[in-house]
Amino acid sequence: MGVGHYENFPVASVLLPASLRPAVRAIYRFARTADDIADEGDAATETRLAQLQALDDELRALGPTSERWPDLAAAVAAHGLAIGPFRDLLSAFAQDVTTTRYQDWPTLLDYCRRSANPIGRLLLALYRRSEPRLLAMADAICTGLQLTNFWQDVALDWAKGRVYLPQEDLGRFGVSEEQIASQRADDAWRSLMAYEVDRTRTMLRSGEPLAAALGGRIGLELRLVVQGGLRILERIDSARGDVFRHRPRLTARDWTVMALRALRPLPATARLSASA
Repeated sequence: MGVGHYENFPVASVLLPASLRPAVRAIYRFARTADDIADEGDAATETRLAQLQALDDELRALGPTSERWPDLAAAVAAHGLAIGPFRDLLSAFAQDVTTTRYQDWPTLLDYCRRSANPIGRLLLALYRRSEPRLLAMADAICTGLQLTNFWQDVALDWAKGRVYLPQEDLGRFGVSEEQIASQRADDAWRSLMAYEVDRTRTMLRSGEPLAAALGGRIGLELRLVVQGGLRILERIDSARGDVFRHRPRLTARDWTVMALRALRPLPATARLSASA
């Protein structure tokens, strides 16, 4: 369920209407291209930033004659997509190149606002939905999935020199970066992870009514996506926060559990929230 390459989001699946699949593929291709510039290979910081700036320039000039992004230009024109969310993604990826620590929760959420939330907002735009309450639920889901990925990949991110756990939280629970480096999952670490998992779960749950509001096949797919995030958080809990030795991975059994949960009726409170 790696958010880094957007596998957490619907990518032209069979549950999406055929008319929307080309646009979703185009959005995915752009996001993954930009993410790979920021994250893959051994290019220098200046080179990565220059390549991301070149992408931004291409976005500004996007049109029917675009050579590199004809699919994206077609999607923007056909569905009236705003360029702002794409530029937010580029802003977040540039930040990944230059920023390796986050002081507190609001600072981390601001990063997620630009690194994850644009995808949900673009997908809502494809469905011609822009109600503020739906946008807020989409943001909760996308940020929750991004955070889930961070907690799942603490060790992988450390190897890249990044710590997404807020510095404020590390201090609150008495966890040092040396402890991350040594992969020591003691009581302090378990308490920290339980805290982050709990508030991330609450965030994902708060976005669940979006599935009922959208309904149909996209609602079902969205519920499956949310269940995937929740299942990863369950895995972290069951490992008592030790993501170093037990990095969560979804198995065939997990997918069965997720599908069954996705097919269950939403609780009455969630249905009421969706119809409010």
